[in-house]
Amino acid sequence: MLLYQPQEGYCYNSDSIFLYDFVNHFKPRGKILDVGAGCGVVGLLVARDNEKVELEAVEKQDVFAEYASINARVNKIDYRLHKSDFLELDEDVKYDFIISNPPFYHEGVTKSENEMLFNARYNVNLPLDRFFKKVSRLLKPRSHFIFCYDASQFGLICAELTKTNMRAVDVRFVHPKSDRAASLVMIHARNGSKSLMKIWAPFISFDGEEFSQEAQNIYKKARTQSIKCQI
Repeated sequence: MLLYQPQEGYCYNSDSIFLYDFVNHFKPRGKILDVGAGCGVVGLLVARDNEKVELEAVEKQDVFAEYASINARVNKIDYRLHKSDFLELDEDVKYDFIISNPPFYHEGVTKSENEMLFNARYNVNLPLDRFFKKVSRLLKPRSHFIFCYDASQFGLICAELTKTNMRAVDVRFVHPKSDRAASLVMIHARNGSKSLMKIWAPFISFDGEEFSQEAQNIYKKARTQSIKCQI
């Protein structure tokens, strides 16, 4: 997949590629909404691999919305893009899946003065409580919410999901190396579920200085080619 990205500022990273693979485990189908789409990478990869997906996305930054639209067109993927703040999105339409690599740097982290990076990285722009409440109102009953987040905030995530009648049913922690603490967590939550949580085997990103074999396999499956440019 060919993906155009901004010459400078925020670009997608391995979090998005690993999340795409995690989403695919649940055989997505029906109406899907990619929240905070950026250049479109997660949603477009999922739609490419799953024929029964009807893809929509929401992105509030004009520059990213433009890149996402171009990437959908270049890769010949049907795409409905809402240029909007997710929290202000109309709630008349309900979705089977909502997927997201949201901004998750917490309040204690020194914030970038770059507006693009600030909006893409810091959860002050999409607080957990408001984020999850909006997701729960947009999901069909028993539908799926799949996202990644800062692993150190996992307790807060579970607490906030419970408040909105969603439950984490599949969880996988991502570790930079086998002897390092988890830096990322990927979560599959369901609206109205009463299932117990399934903790997957840990995902190890690196083996020494190289990507682990699992990470390499995911990148091969994604087959992304990124081009940084100014539009």
